[in-house]
Amino acid sequence: MRAHYPRTPHLPWSPGATSDDVRTTGPGMLAGFAGREVVVTEKLDGENTTLYADGLHARSLDSGHHPSRAWVKGLQSRIGPGIPAGWRVCGENVYARHSLAYEELDAWFYGFSVWDGDHCLDWDRTVLFLRGLGVPGPRVLWRGVFDERALRWLRLDTARQEGYVVRTATGFDRADFGRCVAKWVRGGHVQTDTHWMYAQVVPNGLGPAAALWDARSGADPDTAGLLRAVGADPVAGAAGVEAAGLEAAGLEAFGVQAAGVQALVAEVADRIDGLGVRRSGEERLAGLLAAALHAVPRAALVSRLAAGPLGMATARRVADLVGLHPALRRPFPYPDTERRAGLVRMAEAADLGVLHALAGALSERGDGSAECVEWSALHAEEAGLLGPAPLEPLRAGLREALAGAGAGAGPGAGDADAAAAAGGHGGGRIGGDAADRCWAEARRAYGQGNLTGPEEAVAATWRWRDGASFPRLVQLCGPSGSGKSTYARHLPGVEAYISLDDLRGARGSRADQRDNADVLREGLDRLDSALASAARRGGTVVWDATSLTAQQRALAGTVARRRDALVTHAVLLVKEAELLRRNSTRAHPVPEPVLTSQLRRFAPPYPGEAHRTWYIGADGTVEDTAGTIAAPARTTVPVATREEG
Repeated sequence: MRAHYPRTPHLPWSPGATSDDVRTTGPGMLAGFAGREVVVTEKLDGENTTLYADGLHARSLDSGHHPSRAWVKGLQSRIGPGIPAGWRVCGENVYARHSLAYEELDAWFYGFSVWDGDHCLDWDRTVLFLRGLGVPGPRVLWRGVFDERALRWLRLDTARQEGYVVRTATGFDRADFGRCVAKWVRGGHVQTDTHWMYAQVVPNGLGPAAALWDARSGADPDTAGLLRAVGADPVAGAAGVEAAGLEAAGLEAFGVQAAGVQALVAEVADRIDGLGVRRSGEERLAGLLAAALHAVPRAALVSRLAAGPLGMATARRVADLVGLHPALRRPFPYPDTERRAGLVRMAEAADLGVLHALAGALSERGDGSAECVEWSALHAEEAGLLGPAPLEPLRAGLREALAGAGAGAGPGAGDADAAAAAGGHGGGRIGGDAADRCWAEARRAYGQGNLTGPEEAVAATWRWRDGASFPRLVQLCGPSGSGKSTYARHLPGVEAYISLDDLRGARGSRADQRDNADVLREGLDRLDSALASAARRGGTVVWDATSLTAQQRALAGTVARRRDALVTHAVLLVKEAELLRRNSTRAHPVPEPVLTSQLRRFAPPYPGEAHRTWYIGADGTVEDTAGTIAAPARTTVPVATREEG
């Protein structure tokens, strides 16, 4: 069923309201916002358009053809299968220039609301759903509890911005639209002599991020555009890469090897699009970027991508795809009975359907690895791991059961994600830590085939529900200068802090590497004692060392397993140039050859190496997590299985 978008009332102070517009004037007209969290987004100068699974229309339900609607029709044909029956996506078609000329748009369609029948989704769910489809949302200008004074003081560049829209952060029914949505429009917003529909169509300009959104929405990939969007131009070669601010080490794939990348990216796109269940826009983009950047070292890749428009979560997934695909292209070195456990660990890090698509495309290069990839895919399919977010039903079921039992919910039992994002680690929040531990143990047992569903997971993890029964270890991972000590010193509730630099300093010099073996032995002894003591109260111990490789991390990990500790990897990811700059200003700088060696050896941990993982950016805040029970699933879209035709 089609539904036209309601007329949005003007705020009382909106100068662009005309005599036939709806206004929020009169007593109580702003009451729907009072005391509620609202989101203020930029109002774009375009044509209101609604997309469905099977079609679209402009504001009028019987809107006909217009050249400016051709592009958005193509978009609907790509994302329509991702819109459930009875749902609709409302947004702004900004392909054609109206009164304002845009030069740096992310796409020619921006979504601003998603409706399930007559109910508008809450803002956060709206953004998540749109991103899964591959549709950007308008820029958020302000968010907080409704404050009329703050909104009146918002200042826009009316030569470039048409206005703003206020809506409640929570969802609402269509009948309440006029109480939950309002707009401010600049005065004289129509400033052309001829209505745009009768004028020559002049497309608005797109910015670099448009290639990313096109890839998310299912368009044929523009490999050169994708690489430019993340900071490198394949046409310019290595010199252009350096000019874009990306270090040369390992990035010759952008230039010297770019000739073969286009075909590889197209092959991966075809394989992802041919999967039985439609992938989210973010998973598709990650797969295409991993194909384009498959020859770049993973550690360098994730820190560089995270500093750009992708953000940490997507950057980490791209890098994990790059790091994991070689494992599928080699003969499995263990008995097949252990393959399931390995695939479950991989599924925590990457979409296995996308990962096998990448590995399969690379195996077509004649290196004899195709059979290994096909065999791995058969095992993954048999284990039910090839679909989107295959572990989410187990996670969600266990989370619900534990919340009902009082673990990870209620006062004093906040979720670990929120604690981590705030710079904390769950110290004193026993319920959250206990729930994360239960999830990690359930995940391991699921990989071993010892349980199949949430009910069994609840029964199998009873011993870890009391968070005071085990200690916590936060193991810092990152090169010198990445901010490990600065981050860890602000963690609350730490009972013991063991720093190898401090132990070297006590011997005479923090930079003296000659006694490393003795320093490490002393540190591990102290760690064992500290965890034994912390176990009595469920306390936290921090291990401050570079922990660059899996072998180095295993040393402290062995001690932690002996003491039954909840292990968290806190991974600090900072670009090489920033590390070098920081090192030059440190009170105790690391010799440059030592730092260079660290960067070459750094292999960040994958999700699943520890019970949970926090990924920390250059500003010292947690930007992504893995292994936490409260972590949201990767962006998914409720879609039906593709029909074979």
